[in-house]
Amino acid sequence: MDLPLNPPVKPMLAKAATKLPIGDGLLYEPKWDGFRCVVFRDGDEVELGSRNERPLTRYFPEVVEAVKQHLPERCVVDGEIVVPAGDRLHFEALLQRIHPAESRVKLLAEQTPASFVAFDLLALGDESLVDRPFGERRKLLQTALAGTRPPVYLTAITEDADTAQRWFDTFEGAGLDGVVAKSPELPYGPDQRLMTKVKHVRTADCVVAGFRWHKSGPIVGSLLLGLYDDGTLQHIGVAASFPMKRRAELVEELEPYRAQALDGHPWQDWANAQVQQDGENRMPGAVSRWNAKKDLSWVPLRPELVVEIKYDQLEGRRLRHTGQFLRWRPDREPLSCTYDQLDVPVRYDLAEVLETP
Repeated sequence: MDLPLNPPVKPMLAKAATKLPIGDGLLYEPKWDGFRCVVFRDGDEVELGSRNERPLTRYFPEVVEAVKQHLPERCVVDGEIVVPAGDRLHFEALLQRIHPAESRVKLLAEQTPASFVAFDLLALGDESLVDRPFGERRKLLQTALAGTRPPVYLTAITEDADTAQRWFDTFEGAGLDGVVAKSPELPYGPDQRLMTKVKHVRTADCVVAGFRWHKSGPIVGSLLLGLYDDGTLQHIGVAASFPMKRRAELVEELEPYRAQALDGHPWQDWANAQVQQDGENRMPGAVSRWNAKKDLSWVPLRPELVVEIKYDQLEGRRLRHTGQFLRWRPDREPLSCTYDQLDVPVRYDLAEVLETP
């Protein structure tokens, strides 16, 4: 492979904002909920680079073939790998695509085929475009992808802030993650937070039914969260990202709830779990699909504590990302922490997003 930019290239990132930025000339795009991917194509050679610079090529053979059919002969394109399922994106199905067995990769490529959504052009032919302003790169990308067909898409874009706000309010129902704002004068800065992203933020009261130790020592790494569904406590994800001092304090705060915690614990059958493939109800002790050597063992707690967390969205019946600890809720009864409190977005047909010019 001999391109003006050769892999690996770290993608340009975005800084978070709480509301949609408004400014003359700002360009807005939907924020796709998938795997960030920088595509490198040099004739029949194709590499799919990830955000952490680990190639995704072997996991998405159908995307490789689509790149050969629809992208320019020699190019570097930034975008997102997504898995459409019905009228929305299915991130859990996308996670399942990262599998070590070649036979499994081939089967999943047929059962849950992925698509590629392009949103930036880093190189074309023999020319690197990273120093060109985004407005120019976007026009070149539109020309390069003119007439492209699924499963390769060109992301929608608008200069109208009202339209962008409507996208933010409605596209979540199709599984999208928010809105990204870019200046048309913006050069491409690998691994730099030069764009702005606005994501949905919500709160929920959850039961704390266990925790994991931090990798650095005997301090709390994450809290295991649950919500009740018809009387059954379902594991929905974790709360983490504590300062180191707070992690040490949590050990002392949680200590009283460790005594006889596994006796009658709603997750006692999961205590020695090794593998769980069901993405809707993954066990807190299941093997990490990203790193089989990662220690996901956990310490049970009597499910008597309630915590308020901040989260962005759900994937099925679980938190899509790690929740953020806000405060303890001693005024809440654990049994009152149910799925009913969660805000469910109005459904929105994904096809309308993908077909937006």
